[in-house]
Amino acid sequence: MSAQSGSRSGLVTATLEPVAGVFPRRKNLAEAAPDPAAVDVRHVQPYEATKTYRCPGCDHEINPGTGHEVVVPHRAPENRRHWHSACWRRITRS
Repeated sequence: MSAQSGSRSGLVTATLEPVAGVFPRRKNLAEAAPDPAAVDVRHVQPYEATKTYRCPGCDHEINPGTGHEVVVPHRAPENRRHWHSACWRRITRS
């Protein structure tokens, strides 16, 4: 961050520079998303969601009590991922 003094008001103006690894940490959805035809998708109801997960679509947490999608690849079910419903809809409609 660099600071500059304002000429008349005495205010300091800050210019923010991007820092790697600091918010926002959004990933490219095309890289994160599997082929929708190669996965099974199951909706998790809010009352079923008891753990915290990290959505690969937005890299934000999915908190307990939040309905979301579990995406399970046909060939590697151990690589299942939990997605926000809106993030999953966004990548499957394009």
